Amino acid sequence: MLYPDFSIEEYYLVAILTVILQMPDIRDSDEPVLRLLSDSPLVKTIWISSRTSTRQPASPKCRTAPPAVLNSGDTLNALLDRIDTPWLLIIPDAQGLDIPPSSLERLLEVGELTGAGLVYADFRERGIDGRLTDHPLLDYQLGSIRDTFDFGPLMLFSVPAISQALDSRGAIPSLDAAGLYDLRLKLSLNSAFFHLPEFLCTRTEIDARSSGEKLFDYVRLDQQKIQREMETVATAHLQRLGACLAPEFEALPPSRQDFPVEASVIIPVRNRRRTILEAVDSALSQKTDFSFNVIVVDNFSSDGTSELLAERAKDCPALKHRLPERNDLDIGGCWNAAIQDNACGRYAVQLDSDDLYSRPDALQQMVDLLRTDRYAMVVGAYTLVNEHLEEIPPGLIDHREWTPENGRNNALRINGLGAPRAFSTELLRKTGFLNVGYGEDYALALRLSRQYEIGRIYESLYLCRRWTDNTDAALPIEKSNRNDFFKDRIRTLEILARQQQNGRLP
Repeated sequence: MLYPDFSIEEYYLVAILTVILQMPDIRDSDEPVLRLLSDSPLVKTIWISSRTSTRQPASPKCRTAPPAVLNSGDTLNALLDRIDTPWLLIIPDAQGLDIPPSSLERLLEVGELTGAGLVYADFRERGIDGRLTDHPLLDYQLGSIRDTFDFGPLMLFSVPAISQALDSRGAIPSLDAAGLYDLRLKLSLNSAFFHLPEFLCTRTEIDARSSGEKLFDYVRLDQQKIQREMETVATAHLQRLGACLAPEFEALPPSRQDFPVEASVIIPVRNRRRTILEAVDSALSQKTDFSFNVIVVDNFSSDGTSELLAERAKDCPALKHRLPERNDLDIGGCWNAAIQDNACGRYAVQLDSDDLYSRPDALQQMVDLLRTDRYAMVVGAYTLVNEHLEEIPPGLIDHREWTPENGRNNALRINGLGAPRAFSTELLRKTGFLNVGYGEDYALALRLSRQYEIGRIYESLYLCRRWTDNTDAALPIEKSNRNDFFKDRIRTLEILARQQQNGRLP
């Protein structure tokens, strides 16, 4: 206990909590959360950061903090120096937030019991229709280094743990956007983060976009400066972990296998009757100076997809319609079946069953780059379109955040590397894909980039369709969480592998 002379009942009557909250403006609807914090005997000081308002709440506990206080490294350092309580509650966006009085006590109780450097809890969201939905969060792990990790509306920090982290790891650098991100990464090196699976507050929905729309925020042009800062902070964190890789790459092993064609377009499919023949035709219509085929791994479709493919394959020798030997394969397992097939070419090139190549030389461009024997994998750029092939925001996804020098380190921070993807089949046969239905490409890209160089093409080669049946269009929170947890776990394993490669024991 920080105050051993007090009983537990007396302890919660002591002002032991400083609050930093951000809100775009101070509105009448936000007064309840300010009143709760002001009336609580636990709270000593409330720092309010508002971008537009000069209105100041009447409570003597309230102080004015600079706008975007949690983003600026210098401002956050200065404010942390003024905190004189053992606990700090950060509320990144207090707009539309409802906190029951008991939640503050619960957070502090858990902080004391666990000794965690950071405690965060699940919450509920009130939609624009007034309905409440649960918003569970994820446990934090070594690989949870993405700047988009969701800690929810309430983040309770141990001030002694913050002081220790900054004393040993250095103050937050002069950053414009990544101040809080730098702080939590440094704190995570020596302090546990505790996820409390209890719904401690309710937030009125602020960002009503679907998960599929939010997915591409980090590649928006107006985010590039922010993303460069985030990359710098993440790279420094990997250096502290001993998991940062220098831009030195292994040479590709010499080819020792014979292949029937130079390239194969690989299309795993299950129940895509509406789009599969369009995808196949898109692949077959590619113009190349080499021989290629199209291998469709039909994962036991039941909607007529199989019959369409079988009929088309009768008159098209270049189309290889395959049914896997096993019925327990996900997308990664279907890829493994394709690359082990005797018909597979020297290079294996990705095309999803509901997408299209956007130009007739897309396959040629990717194979040309692989033919240099410099890259284990080549990644192009794609354009988001609707089911009518009309471009939709954000349009071109080219992943220009990638650099040859630091791309494979920054890949541990972001959620994907792009599409379409092309590989050396001989190398794939050694590494293989994970037999999963999500993130199999990301996991393989991290694995390959640990040793080999990744090539990039920044022109759009591919049309990625977003439509009602698309698996990424709009995910419920449970599935979105499952996907995010999986990628965090893949990052955890990759960080451990890179630590070992660097001779750094975890």
